[in-house]
This record gives sequence, C-alpha cells and structure tokens, in this order.
Amino acid sequence: MVRFKNRWILVEFLSASDAEPTTELSSQAIFQALRQSVITHFGDTGWGAVGSSMSVKYFSPTTNLCIIRVGRDPHKIAWGAVCLLADVDGRVVIPNVVHVSGTIKHAQLAAIEHNRAVIARYRARAKTPAAYRDSYEEFLETSTREITTLQD
Repeated sequence: MVRFKNRWILVEFLSASDAEPTTELSSQAIFQALRQSVITHFGDTGWGAVGSSMSVKYFSPTTNLCIIRVGRDPHKIAWGAVCLLADVDGRVVIPNVVHVSGTIKHAQLAAIEHNRAVIARYRARAKTPAAYRDSYEEFLETSTREITTLQD
C-alpha cells in the first residue's frame, strides 16, 4: 500500500485596491478561481494532474489567509496557478505564498504565526497598547483553534 503524499500551500490574498471589496472571498470562490487559473495557464493536462488532489482546507475572511492541499508531484502546477491568479470572483487580488510545507502541522504553525503577525500590524496601525484586550484577541483564539483542528 502506498501513502498519498501532499503539499500544503499557505497563501495570503492581498486586496489590490484600498477601496472596500464588493464581494467577500470564500473557500468555494478561491477553489473555482484556482481551477480556472490551472485550466487557463496549464490546460486540461494541468487540471488533470492537480484536480483530484487539490482542495481549500482553510480560509479566514479576516486575514484572507488560505491553506490549500495538493498532491506532492503536481504541487508546482498549483503553486504556479496561485501565483498567476488575478482575481477571485470579480475581486482583484494579489496572492502572496507565505509557506509551502510537506505536512499539515508545519502549515498550521506557519498560519498561526502569520495570523499573529497580521494582528500585530492591525494593532500597530490602531496604536493600541500591547496588553489591550480587543476583538482581535478573540479572533486569534478562535482561528488558532480552527487551524489546529484541521485534519489531513
């Protein structure tokens, strides 16, 4: 019996404009945009390679952080498709690949650390003291719980 090996791609979707987004991103919209990007740039052969193994396992609308699972062999096709994404459901985005990992555990740790860094930037912009308890603290607790409960 052979084990199916995966790669986990941690992506942050940055908004290309400072204006308020007209549509909110979702896991399904990201998957459809990735599917279209793979087909457009790598053809049906590329989609055939990654289509059966690719899935969006986690998405946070607050930090626009996404964890994508894809098979180990065709992971570079998915990575390329992520980098070539121009818009998701009509919303112009800039994908930023934060981390690529061979295990879900390392992707989870990178996602938690990235969430903490993003929240620290939000707090620095708001000029709040470090010990100040706000809604971001609750978000960090719930997102950490959600991320750690992800299963392969």
